[in-house]
Amino acid sequence: MPIKIDSALPARAALEAENVFIMTHDRAAHQDIRPLRILILNLMPTKIATETQLLRLLSNSPLQVDITLMQMASHQSKNTAEDHLLRFYVTHKDICHERFDGMILTGAPVEQIPFEQVDYWNELKRILNWSRTNVYSLFAICWGAQAALYHFYGIPKHPLPIKRFGVYAHKTLVPLHPLLRGMDDLFWAPHSRHTETRREDIESVNRANGKPLLQILAESDESGIFLVADWDCRQFFATGHLEYDRDTLKFEYDRDISRGLNIAVPEHYFPDDYHAAAPALNWRGAANILFANWLNYFVYQQTPFDLNQLRPDVQTEPEYCL
Repeated sequence: MPIKIDSALPARAALEAENVFIMTHDRAAHQDIRPLRILILNLMPTKIATETQLLRLLSNSPLQVDITLMQMASHQSKNTAEDHLLRFYVTHKDICHERFDGMILTGAPVEQIPFEQVDYWNELKRILNWSRTNVYSLFAICWGAQAALYHFYGIPKHPLPIKRFGVYAHKTLVPLHPLLRGMDDLFWAPHSRHTETRREDIESVNRANGKPLLQILAESDESGIFLVADWDCRQFFATGHLEYDRDTLKFEYDRDISRGLNIAVPEHYFPDDYHAAAPALNWRGAANILFANWLNYFVYQQTPFDLNQLRPDVQTEPEYCL
């Protein structure tokens, strides 16, 4: 089934070249099926690349998905053309009265900055609070996952001695969890971060509340915690980047080398660590399974058909929505 996007979005050409089923708004308007409404809060500097990566994964299901792209009003993007943002992106003020089946919160290159010092932190907190009443399911990635875990549960991020950079093997800890249905016992996923989320902090939150609030679904002996879910299965947190393309880590490595940064070759990525060789793509299957499971089990099968049943709480609404 198709993914529904603006016909002029740059990602359309790339996805159609891969035989991904794309449906324009005009064609979708003549169907009687209600599409899933998915909001993508894109904090990545390379916004077009991230759009394409996420749309590719969201299209791999028998569901029609209606995408809304959102940016932060309190931050000016330096790496994406302003006309692209004006044409395809909304701010929270534009959609704060609306409701969505699901929301994806991307990573951001601000992980070495304390949360409270990120220039859009206050705005992000308002959006996260709003998501609890206007969004059925949240899927947060990398720094976005750390930010949401910190905001909702007080779980800190910890600096790493060296950047966690490469593709790592992960173990499924709860193989019968619907999010992991069809996943291999061992799967690979890319990471690119300077900080980590620790198991002991999650366990401490569960103990402090006298009941489990969070469940660790997958982790790696090398890269640590990877997938976390709340016990209501409304919030999911991934510390890595299953959405990455084959050459995304290569792009980041070449970029940092060109800047004169002391960066190691990504681990388990280039054949024999030879950076001129084409890296293997060994995480695409896990990525497709994970996003398809999220859409099917935790968005499509759980969200009420009438999104007006997601009643907003006035206490969590930003002032500009009142």
